Amino acid sequence: MSKPLVSILIPVYNRERLVRRAVESAINQTYGNVEVVAVDNKSTDRTYEVLKEYAEKYPDVKVYQNEENLGPVRNWQKCLEYSSGGFVKILFSDDWIEESFVEKSMEILSANDNVGFVFTPTLIPHGNEEKVFYKLFNKIGLYSTDIFIRGSLCTGFFPASPCNALFKRSDIEKNLILDIPNELDLDFKELGAGNDLLLFLLTASQYPYFGYISEPLTHFGAPADSITMSNDLSLYYWMAKKYFVDNFIEDKNLRKTFYSLLWLVNGKNKGKFKPLLQTNDVSILEVIKILRKHLSRRMQILIK
Repeated sequence: MSKPLVSILIPVYNRERLVRRAVESAINQTYGNVEVVAVDNKSTDRTYEVLKEYAEKYPDVKVYQNEENLGPVRNWQKCLEYSSGGFVKILFSDDWIEESFVEKSMEILSANDNVGFVFTPTLIPHGNEEKVFYKLFNKIGLYSTDIFIRGSLCTGFFPASPCNALFKRSDIEKNLILDIPNELDLDFKELGAGNDLLLFLLTASQYPYFGYISEPLTHFGAPADSITMSNDLSLYYWMAKKYFVDNFIEDKNLRKTFYSLLWLVNGKNKGKFKPLLQTNDVSILEVIKILRKHLSRRMQILIK
């Protein structure tokens, strides 16, 4: 029986020098049924010409170019429209993956209907070497999505970018939101910050488990001129979290914990996050009491 098709999506803009590494890491996967779909977002350099070189050489590489720049999130969706796989990996053009990423991820995801996604630790540039991020557990396996949701909302230990994850196509189609409703008129479709985290959170809320591979199989390129490095996007991520908490979290204790953290972050950032707070009459003693009660228990779960 043939293996399910996996689509590796590469949305790209002005990455003439870096996109080869991403494409080649996708082509060289040990998994036997992969298509690579790259969509150039009307680059002003030779990115599209570089992509066409691979399409001419490899029949499983499909390359397209938008007539105009659609912004990042709409280009993610455009990649999805051109693809056919029942399982999807979004690979940003300055990132790359180890050759066994898809094979090892599919061993978990394709075999378990109750798993929403699989992710691995990520290697990220740190000085002259790479540092491991998202090293949560020592064993490969299935873990409760409740841990993922609580950890994402209340700690910085869980991934926001899909660069290190593999999803089912149906979940990306359903949970990749173009523009997140918000009170601050933030334009989410133009940056992609917050949309990526919400994809994880919404998918996690619809499954009992996520899959985790303890071996770092993904690399985050993060060049100095990337949008992640050059912009303060924390407000977008907190707004995405707030949207999820307000609309999908019924646990009153978790809601209190989240808003307590937001209250503290607001103070540390000189009131920057005050518009996100439902109330500003929480005392510091109440905040400390809530955090001690709920975060300490969760941290013990994560450390085990």
